[in-house]
Amino acid sequence: MNEKLALAKKLLVGVKVDRIEITSARVSKGEHESCKQVFEWAKKNKYLNKVEVLGFVDHKKSVDWINEAGGCVINLLCKGSVKHCRAQLKKSPKEHFADIKKTIKYAHNKGFTVNAYLEDFSNGVRSSEKYVYDLVSVLNKNGVKRILLADTLGVFSPTEVTTHVSSLVKKFKNQQFDFHAHNDYGLAVANSIAAINAGCTGVHATVNGLGERTGNAPLEQVVPAIKDFTNKKVRAEEKQLASVSHLTELFSKRRVSKNAPIVGAVVFTQTAGIHADGDKKGNLYVSKLSPKRFGRKTRYALGKLSGKASVQMALRQLGVVIEDDELKQILAKVVELGEKKEFVSKEDLLFLVDAVQNNGSKKKFKIRKYEILSSSKRKPNAKISVLFEGKKYKSSAYGDGGYDAFVTALAKIFKQKKMHFPELTDYEVRIPVGGKTDALVETKITWKRGNKVIETVGVSTDQVNAAVIATEKMVNIIMKLN
Repeated sequence: MNEKLALAKKLLVGVKVDRIEITSARVSKGEHESCKQVFEWAKKNKYLNKVEVLGFVDHKKSVDWINEAGGCVINLLCKGSVKHCRAQLKKSPKEHFADIKKTIKYAHNKGFTVNAYLEDFSNGVRSSEKYVYDLVSVLNKNGVKRILLADTLGVFSPTEVTTHVSSLVKKFKNQQFDFHAHNDYGLAVANSIAAINAGCTGVHATVNGLGERTGNAPLEQVVPAIKDFTNKKVRAEEKQLASVSHLTELFSKRRVSKNAPIVGAVVFTQTAGIHADGDKKGNLYVSKLSPKRFGRKTRYALGKLSGKASVQMALRQLGVVIEDDELKQILAKVVELGEKKEFVSKEDLLFLVDAVQNNGSKKKFKIRKYEILSSSKRKPNAKISVLFEGKKYKSSAYGDGGYDAFVTALAKIFKQKKMHFPELTDYEVRIPVGGKTDALVETKITWKRGNKVIETVGVSTDQVNAAVIATEKMVNIIMKLN
């Protein structure tokens, strides 16, 4: 199954968006084949009218391209400003309008639903308002279902959106309008909300805000904003936003910022001790954007800003209760580590608790030694020796990489002990800016075991060794949680 089909299914079935635009017509043969897969699935599952393609004012060409792939909805790209019409098309408005009418007529004869973009609409209404209204009138009279108002360069302010959208909606009462925002000033979400409140019945968004330049309005921000700041209803499932964001992150190979609203890794993490104390005493730092609403959980970051409440809340989530004097010792260690800018995860607390309560008793799992061989002529191979609850185990395995071979060998030992090996869901490597080849490497690995998510960090001058250290921590955490 290709990536386009996987995302189409996730968005339409999982997130329950109203419609998706999957490509531009006439891009490539490969894109045509990908679209065929999506259309075949959509038709079989009664989503075909929700799958749209951007097409051009080229009479038969775009319509035929979409039709041959199996689609039936075209979003026609019309020039929404005189400047674009004359400079890019080298045509007069009258000529462009005639071409539009001819393309719409052909599409309708093929049984298509036709929507139309007003490209550069924002600059169009600023400099050539009569042209824009004449174009909207042509589209309205020729049976265009939705007119898509594009702030192509992301230059609108919410005030301008309100003014121009409300004016169009008032004049063309029987016409549906969508708003297509770009985020060049960081106003895409605000402009989308302004458009809805001014009368637009739809707004366009992309997962993780992907798009030209600074991108479009992020879906994961637009959905909760519509629910909280308008009187309109939206079908999209908020609990699916984080998962579709992660899927898109994997496919696009563009990481989401850790502090990105709603879906960022740390956005539901309390850092300051005063915030944790407020939560403990009555959810004083909770807003409508609760993590539970999006299928996520509040986390408590531990470092030099932590207080007793931060540590207590983190331990409570782990199901651990300790004495007050032990809490003070653990807090002191957390602050000490935080001063060194070391990562202190919630799971790392288990080791600090162990050190305080048992004077640093031995770990239940220890990697005694490992050897990883890799060359251009053979597949990487790992040999490991571990100490598991006082008993020695050995294993070896091949893998796609050195660490993959190591994990595969370790999984064999888990299988031997009839234990379930957790799923590795994320692997992040960080080195200092300008770091040399012998610089310290921090490897952060995220694991999933059942409904538990575990993050572990290893630090070493060798990336694989840092990952091995993180893995050893993970196994010990599992032993403590069992």
